[in-house]
Amino acid sequence: MDNIRVRFAPSPTGTLHIGGARTALFNWLFARKYNGKLVLRVEDSDIRRSREDSARGIIEGLRWLGLDWDEGPDAGGDFGPYRQSERIDIYSQYLKLLLEQDQAYYCFCTAEQLAAEKEAARQSKSDYKYGGHCRHISKNEAEERIRSGEAAVVRFKAPTDGVVVVNDLIRGEVEFDNRLLDDFILAKSDGGPTYNFAVVVDDHCMAISHVIRAEEHLSNTPKQILLYKALGWGLPQFAHASMILAPDRSKLSKRHGATSVQEFRDDGYLPEALINYLALLGWSSKEDRDFWTREELLERFSLDGISRSPAIYDMEKLSWMNGHYLAQADSERIAALLHEDAQRKGYLSNSRQQDKFLAVLELLKPRVKTVPAILEEGAYFFDPITKFDEKGCRKYFGQEDSLKIMEECLSLCQGSDFESAEKLEQELRQRAEDLKLKAAQLIHPIRLAISGRTATPGLFEVMMILGKSECIQRISSAILYAKSL
Repeated sequence: MDNIRVRFAPSPTGTLHIGGARTALFNWLFARKYNGKLVLRVEDSDIRRSREDSARGIIEGLRWLGLDWDEGPDAGGDFGPYRQSERIDIYSQYLKLLLEQDQAYYCFCTAEQLAAEKEAARQSKSDYKYGGHCRHISKNEAEERIRSGEAAVVRFKAPTDGVVVVNDLIRGEVEFDNRLLDDFILAKSDGGPTYNFAVVVDDHCMAISHVIRAEEHLSNTPKQILLYKALGWGLPQFAHASMILAPDRSKLSKRHGATSVQEFRDDGYLPEALINYLALLGWSSKEDRDFWTREELLERFSLDGISRSPAIYDMEKLSWMNGHYLAQADSERIAALLHEDAQRKGYLSNSRQQDKFLAVLELLKPRVKTVPAILEEGAYFFDPITKFDEKGCRKYFGQEDSLKIMEECLSLCQGSDFESAEKLEQELRQRAEDLKLKAAQLIHPIRLAISGRTATPGLFEVMMILGKSECIQRISSAILYAKSL
């Protein structure tokens, strides 16, 4: 396990998807555990689909998760450039070598010819495989046609018999029949490298020791192994992590909820919760526990713990885990996350409101699953009560003795000094006893009056945050409302 070098190599064609984030995490854990190096490589060779804003977003998402790297476009390193778009000359060098060694050839087949081939395969209900029409064109003829300006791709001259064995660190030995492989394309007609060619050149030139990636790339691995052998290079070790499926075991998509790191961040999830959840999405320490610190993950992580079976995406579990971390989070940190929205709503117009805001955060953190939910759940602390829960109104405001009870609630607040939540509770229970009522007969109307809701955190803690004058004003307004029913 000396000289461990792994890489995370996203294509900047979209956001940092949850599957990519998990791959990045597994690579990060592996590199950090074994004192290795993590390389960030931006695979932007597809100029038409790659976007710079996507590249920035991916890097931003990784940083938000707290995943750092040792080499990359922004960090530098001895094996750069770390963007494929800046490595075209390197690919051209090895493409030329394969052509000279007769292990690759120019293919002049047109799009129409290839489309006809594919249609014939569909009609015969067989898998499509390139027919190899240009495989035996002589070098001289091919070079002459290139000089004359004819468009061509470059294909690898794949073996027509035998097998390729992938020794996978997660899946064991996986065999691929060479007869099922076609002469796959190495370079497009504009000279740009294809994925399978570029990734082999990059992984070799960057001295990558372990390729840890998603199972969807397993089918590419035999092609890549053939290229390694054709170029006379040693193989890295491969490890393909299981797929992430939706709860119904279909392909994961947006209809199953947020799927990108940026969405999770914007929806109010904490990075430590997402890291914890991602680590358990296909990996297990064989211990019956859900919550892991980053340090504990580093200590226990191993490729042996990665399952071969698909991991099932579960938003409910992630939200539950996020609620756990949110309850433990520092209120000042959560306040900073909510500051902009809270200020826009007018909740932070002065220092007194800032103290109140922190008190509300402390009270609501254990009751919500995401950060924005705090503002939704706690709106009644800052906004005037304009409506009351309909069922609550019928039950607590609309009965024969409701007004009398409400008047007692008002009297209770007017006579209290609001010293503490505990003192308030004692006063209420004593008032209920004096009136020969159950405490709940006072608690529920007060709660509805001061919040508009039938469910809140502890009533007396809520009252202390609102303060005496606000509670009196709200109960007085509720009495007027009750009289109008």
